[in-house]
Amino acid sequence: MQIYVIDPTLKIVSAIDISGSLDDVRELVGFPSIDSDEIDNNGDRLFFDEECFILQQDGVGRFKVDNLAPVAGIGVIANSRDEAKSIQAPEVSLQDLTKRITFL
Repeated sequence: MQIYVIDPTLKIVSAIDISGSLDDVRELVGFPSIDSDEIDNNGDRLFFDEECFILQQDGVGRFKVDNLAPVAGIGVIANSRDEAKSIQAPEVSLQDLTKRITFL
């Protein structure tokens, strides 16, 4: 299945194929401890490093989706209607998502 990866350092959003596990998302984010926020009422979520708000990292880009708090580091967009216990492909299109992201 395809999910979307946001790389704020390179300022790109790309579709990536994964097997569909939460471990895949953790690996893409680059940290074992991740958190998520809803970006839509349809179950699409932004997954990110749980400590991204408190870590100061030189050379690590930041971004925000819509009016959510800015995130430092890699973000992953996937769908999960069961509080991130399972991962599905997001419903938002890559094109529409890209319009909603602001790189900081």
